[in-house]
Amino acid sequence: MSNTKAEATNYAFATNKSNIGVINVPDPRLPELTKLQPTKKEVPATVDIVDVPGLTKGSSRGEGVGNAFLNDIKSSDAIIHVLRCFDDENLAHVDGSVDPVRDWETVNFELQVKDLDTIDRKIERTEKLARAGDKDAKADLEILKTYKDHLEDMQPARTAPVKPSQTHVIDDLFLYSAKPVMIVCNVDDASATEDNKYVEAVRKAMEDEDIKILRIAAGIESEIAELDDEDERREFLDDYGLSEPSVNLLIREAYDMLNLQSFFTIGEEENRAWTIRKGMTAPQAAGVIHSDLEKGFIRAEVMKYQDFIELKSEQAVKDAGKFHVEGKSYVVDDGDILHIRFNV
Repeated sequence: MSNTKAEATNYAFATNKSNIGVINVPDPRLPELTKLQPTKKEVPATVDIVDVPGLTKGSSRGEGVGNAFLNDIKSSDAIIHVLRCFDDENLAHVDGSVDPVRDWETVNFELQVKDLDTIDRKIERTEKLARAGDKDAKADLEILKTYKDHLEDMQPARTAPVKPSQTHVIDDLFLYSAKPVMIVCNVDDASATEDNKYVEAVRKAMEDEDIKILRIAAGIESEIAELDDEDERREFLDDYGLSEPSVNLLIREAYDMLNLQSFFTIGEEENRAWTIRKGMTAPQAAGVIHSDLEKGFIRAEVMKYQDFIELKSEQAVKDAGKFHVEGKSYVVDDGDILHIRFNV
């Protein structure tokens, strides 16, 4: 997913640290923009990723090397579970056999145990405030107990029966099981384009859950990543019946799961995609470029990506009456091309 090199071995606990990488989000719109607006460089949108070594039973109590990695998960915005869905007699499994559903349940159990401990501590603090007469604390206490009951039923915090207006009560806790989740089934080369028995078992176990499941042959993907020549990559993909590297789909799905989208700035010096959360206003988007642009925001000049591609120039977009000047309340759409006017 990134150019960061990480140690990989065929035995457990090979590393005592997480690996951090920066992912370039594949976006076919950026080169299309460059065809119409020649530039010195293209800069894709990026997302940080942390590769956390696998957790085992007892991680929540510090077994293995689990505790060292839980903080890395806590500070993340979402979790991608990579499940082993292939046989390899040279690659021992820490639990003695390949069973992705069991592995999924093991990790979830450890995260939920840790969350339950966190909720209990906040309940204690909130009870003290409630006894002191804090009205908000009394309402918060009921919500926290709902989360506690849900976690004790071995259900993740993200599916707790609470209203969206009530989730703020746990915002400061950064609960592991409250984060959005995606599952990646790591398969052998032969299963790159069709589910094997392990992937089928995962899909069956998750059929009642609202979780995206992707199938990826990481061995193939690592080989593709080593190829610099585009023609060689194309030939390699064709050999395995793939239309594009599966990791590109993974990155796009992760981007969407995080509720992210891109807007563009274009010019002779740089054509660039910027990452923002869906629903951000023009001043907030400007702040992603530089804080001064948000502070001194005057207006945003906006072209829609499709209009620019179809009409082929900024002047043509203006002539067609599709060039918009927007104020502070404008909500940026995915693919908008922005020019920010500001004064500090």
